[in-house]
Amino acid sequence: MIKLKLDNVNKQLGGARILRDVSLEISAGEFVVFVGPSGCGKSTLLRLIAGLDSICDGDLLIDGRRVNDLEPRERGVGMVFQSYALYPHMSVYDNISFGLKLAKTEKTSLRERVLKTAQILQLDKLLQRKPRELSGGQRQRVAMGRAMAREPDILLFDEPLSNLDASLRVQMRNEIARLHGRLGSTMIYVTHDQVEAMTLADKIVVLNGGRIEQVGSPRELYEHPASRFVAGFLGSPKMNFLPARLHTPGETSQIDSPLLGMTPLPFNSAHLAANSPLTLGIRPEHVSLKAAQGSAGVVVVGVEYLGSETYVHLESGEDEPLICRCEVNAGWRVGDRVELQLAFGSVHLFDADGTALRRPPAVIEVLPEDVPQRSPKAGAL
Repeated sequence: MIKLKLDNVNKQLGGARILRDVSLEISAGEFVVFVGPSGCGKSTLLRLIAGLDSICDGDLLIDGRRVNDLEPRERGVGMVFQSYALYPHMSVYDNISFGLKLAKTEKTSLRERVLKTAQILQLDKLLQRKPRELSGGQRQRVAMGRAMAREPDILLFDEPLSNLDASLRVQMRNEIARLHGRLGSTMIYVTHDQVEAMTLADKIVVLNGGRIEQVGSPRELYEHPASRFVAGFLGSPKMNFLPARLHTPGETSQIDSPLLGMTPLPFNSAHLAANSPLTLGIRPEHVSLKAAQGSAGVVVVGVEYLGSETYVHLESGEDEPLICRCEVNAGWRVGDRVELQLAFGSVHLFDADGTALRRPPAVIEVLPEDVPQRSPKAGAL
């Protein structure tokens, strides 16, 4: 069942277009995360759904009903903001119940809903405390409780964890995931943190310049990005990008790149002309290394030890080094010369506009140890 639908929604402030023809369907009970760089329109989109900002053009439907002109309180939506925005002179109980009192909720029902909400959020023993007596995570739960107590059809979160330290963010992320599991309600969550997006979302919406770049599950977006932008935005460290040229177009593309030399790759480029510029993408976990002989190979320019794994930075001939994720005891040092092996089944190819070229329906991944060694062209890396 479609809970919320955006149909060609646009938003303009002054002469600037903030959102451009945004269309999206969100099913009942889904946990949807909006991600994208600063200024891409994700918080503005959330505010349009909440009714805090007006839609310039297009339609917003909740349960099939057009709600463009309804007040926020009439939409059945609750919102948790980036700042806690708690009333410091009020107890936890009074903060949670404040919206219900404004709505003139009957006293018995009000108390039942506050106690139920506090129990779900494990705040039932803190109801008489003031915000100054709470930890950051507890304050954020009170802010969530204030939205939840109204029993909205849709819960909106606008970067609710950005003010917390790293350990609290992990704790609260897990609590929000468990809360969604218990309530089964529709949740829409805005964040710039891709880890939050990947771990919380049923569906991720990637925004770029006011437009939707791609919609899909975390796995779909990570493994099959529709554009270079999505490929580079999701993943830490981000995907490696290297320049290439299309030598022979067709259902299988013959490409020429400094890294691989002349190589056939299983991508359909029949719509492109020979010599078109391409970008080859490969994630750090799909690059492996072995010691080079003599002056062959590329040079290690940096090593990051992270305890459970090591990231090796390699000279690439580009502005940014190529990164390889290695085992923690790989033993590579700055100055070592190495040869690269790629998992060709995990390579991505993008055209000059950044659009991903399509693969055949089934591509068998080639393991790194099965890929024949190729030396980069002289002076390329």
